[in-house]
Amino acid sequence: MRYFFSILFIIPLFITSCAVQNKNTESHDYEVKLDTLTFYDQSRNRKIPVAFYEPKTDKKIPRQQVIIFNHGYGFNKGGDYFVYSYLTEKLASKGYFTVSIQHELATDNLLPTEGNLQMVRRPFWQNGSDNILFVLNELKKTKPELDYKHLTLIGHSNGGDMAALFGNQHPNLVYKLITMDNRRMFLPRTSVPKIYTLRSNDYPADEGVLPDEAEQKKYSITVQSTSINHGHMDNKGSDEEKKFLNDFVLKYIDEQ
Repeated sequence: MRYFFSILFIIPLFITSCAVQNKNTESHDYEVKLDTLTFYDQSRNRKIPVAFYEPKTDKKIPRQQVIIFNHGYGFNKGGDYFVYSYLTEKLASKGYFTVSIQHELATDNLLPTEGNLQMVRRPFWQNGSDNILFVLNELKKTKPELDYKHLTLIGHSNGGDMAALFGNQHPNLVYKLITMDNRRMFLPRTSVPKIYTLRSNDYPADEGVLPDEAEQKKYSITVQSTSINHGHMDNKGSDEEKKFLNDFVLKYIDEQ
């Protein structure tokens, strides 16, 4: 009987040890390497600069998932794909092949600020949606080993509107859509792709952009309120705010 109780005592310790070991393995962070490249879409006579954030490893990551990130409006100054490095680097450190697209060129018209913004900004979002599609198709040619069946699309603000439009136009190409305070383009009302949105505490979305409670329940859409200002969802945010956003994005990506 004494031997039996000893075995019972050892088994929970073994299970606990295994659980801790698995957790430590899952929390492993890779070093990150950064590359930049400019694609050229001949059909639109348009350059599309991109930044690649990749985990630095000698071993191939099996079924490595792809994340495409889309930045907020930067007044055509350029370099916007570096403004969210707190997130893109974190995603790459977790093993994801992360692509940040530079949607704005110096020669582009400025984003309209007057009129019906859902209408006058639509061509800009369409341009972004076309950029995403082109980059995705080029990646499939040059990196066919990546897992494109589980593509995650993320976007902040105007980039979130682009991502939402892409999700509406190409739902079969997106596994998960995560927007960070997009305000103008309505989110898809669908269960596929899976929809998540993180909301700021200072700017409301236009009417109809966010699903109501009934739609959220019907399509299992996640609408998460935050105490973060709209303008602090890039690198300007505090360490606590960055961690909050990183944690939620990683949680959404990991959900089955």
